[in-house]
Amino acid sequence: MKKISRSALLPYSAESIFNLVNDVASYPDFLPWCGGAEVVEESEDRMVASILIAKAGIKQSFTTQNFLKKPESIEMNLVDGPFKSLFGVWQFKSLDEDACKITLDIEFEISNSFLNAAIGALFEQIVSTLVQSFCDRAKQVYG
Repeated sequence: MKKISRSALLPYSAESIFNLVNDVASYPDFLPWCGGAEVVEESEDRMVASILIAKAGIKQSFTTQNFLKKPESIEMNLVDGPFKSLFGVWQFKSLDEDACKITLDIEFEISNSFLNAAIGALFEQIVSTLVQSFCDRAKQVYG
């Protein structure tokens, strides 16, 4: 099982960054590897969403069920996709009114060796750069 953890300090409120990360439908607008995103179900404290990874000739989608604790955390659990397991947690820690620390911890295992060879390194690269992608997006959206 692969484990990746990334964090960053941002000059924005925890709620603002929570809202950016939770806006799954906008992922194709700023994540170059995201070929599509669909919110399948949504309520105040839960979301089921599908994301299409489309990069370097690879197209693979996966679906997660996300448990939302606004503005503190988003917990992601695998519903469907090329993974044997996938679990992740975004944490948004308020430092003051206009500053927060965001942390992403993800654990994943690809379902078989053929798929691992095809998308394992790509998914690892995507996850490793995801926090920075949201930092860049926050600067673009919030200035």
